[in-house]
Amino acid sequence: MQFSPPMNVAVRAALKAGILAREWFDRRHELEVKNKGKNDPVTGADLVVEEELLHALKKAYPRFGVLAEEKGGKLTPDRPCWIVDPIDGTLNFIHGVPHFAISIAYMEGGVIQGGLVHDPMRDELFVAERGRGAYLNDRRIRVTRPMGLGGTLLATGFPHRRPEKVPGYLKAFESFLAVVADQRRLGSAALDLAYVAAGRYDGFWEMGLAPWDIAAGTLLVREAGGIVSDFANAEQFLASGNVVAAPEAVHGTMLDIIRQAGIA
Repeated sequence: MQFSPPMNVAVRAALKAGILAREWFDRRHELEVKNKGKNDPVTGADLVVEEELLHALKKAYPRFGVLAEEKGGKLTPDRPCWIVDPIDGTLNFIHGVPHFAISIAYMEGGVIQGGLVHDPMRDELFVAERGRGAYLNDRRIRVTRPMGLGGTLLATGFPHRRPEKVPGYLKAFESFLAVVADQRRLGSAALDLAYVAAGRYDGFWEMGLAPWDIAAGTLLVREAGGIVSDFANAEQFLASGNVVAAPEAVHGTMLDIIRQAGIA
């Protein structure tokens, strides 16, 4: 797979930063852990990995804007912009659970043009570019083709930073559980979306996420043949953080269940 120049830079940066993340995972007992907010930890590894990523991205494209989880910034619709999450799944990282990822998206004209999710522990690199398909380690990937929600495996995430959203979320969770085969909550929205794109999950839904959690993953799902929307079936998922990503055959039904739970 031949990538565009920006995505070539992003891929090289992610692979190099992934080595650093893996090294720090093995030394995580040495890390200082702070809380940015309720249930929102950050470690020295997040900062070091993000610095490595931003150095490479800014060196290649100094005029691009940046929105990064730890360094901040903002989306820049008037010029290209990187959207970066150095370690999506920090709580897993802290506790020694080897399920986390680096996420980088490239936005231009207000549209996500390219994105990657790199799992350094499994040596898996998910990459997509707008109009060019989605790939896992150079192999084309597609979403599943379920006939309906029955028998499907969904992924989700608890709104642990928004306790006021928990009652509605649990109502939706219970409604899904009555229909699907099961649901998974593994702690990395970036990987959840990548797994939908790769056909490992049949769908994903979550609320209150940040742009850096989902920017790359939503493009992966779309380029793998799936549908991505917010809870109102609109395009405002980066702004609202509310996401439903699934094959067309089940996307609408998932939205119906969420609406009935009163959280749309």
